[in-house]
Amino acid sequence: MASDTRTLPPGRAASYTFTITGPDGRPVTDFAVSMTKRLHFYAIRSDLTGFQHVHGHMTPDGTWTVPLAALTPESWRVFAQFTPGNGLGKGQDFVLSRPLTVPGTATTSPLPAPSSSVTVDGYTLLFEGDLEHGLESPLTVTVGRNGEPVTDLQPYLDAYAHLTAFHEGDPAFAHLHPLTEVAGGRGGPVLRFMAEFPKSRKPAAVPAVQDRWDAPHRHHRPARLT
Repeated sequence: MASDTRTLPPGRAASYTFTITGPDGRPVTDFAVSMTKRLHFYAIRSDLTGFQHVHGHMTPDGTWTVPLAALTPESWRVFAQFTPGNGLGKGQDFVLSRPLTVPGTATTSPLPAPSSSVTVDGYTLLFEGDLEHGLESPLTVTVGRNGEPVTDLQPYLDAYAHLTAFHEGDPAFAHLHPLTEVAGGRGGPVLRFMAEFPKSRKPAAVPAVQDRWDAPHRHHRPARLT
């Protein structure tokens, strides 16, 4: 993942430009479609309080440009998730990342205490599962609102939810989708995943769950799990 961009201005929307270089040293221009997109791009703040999942466009020479909403001052890391459509890596999933700096005076926020649930705007996500680092483990997320189960999740990018996990203190990354196949706009309240998080020195992971239940309403919110 090559880019001349090392910093972005704080407080306003900006674009990030990069290329994916193959083993032959040339830009990759053929990407397989995954979850309706050829490449998924993420930006995560170093203290895990900022998160964006966006999609950009690629020019014929392999240059990607992705739009980012305003970023706050701090160190960030950007991730590109993709599957080459040909060449040595054809059919393999890859995640590459680079550091990014947003200059200015940073105000950091401590992570919340580890919890099995998170609530925002009346919606509650309950996480259940005995997760083990480096091993595939079942994880269940139950979606509720104001004490009632949510049963009208709408599909977004061919899934009822997207769960993205970033590890505290290093660039470990996981992106998961429910096992349930999309069958119209009546998903929920229970979403089942098979989760495999990389082994690491620290036990905390911070998933950001992205659901779509009432287009165009989307929900991005970190919850800390052990």
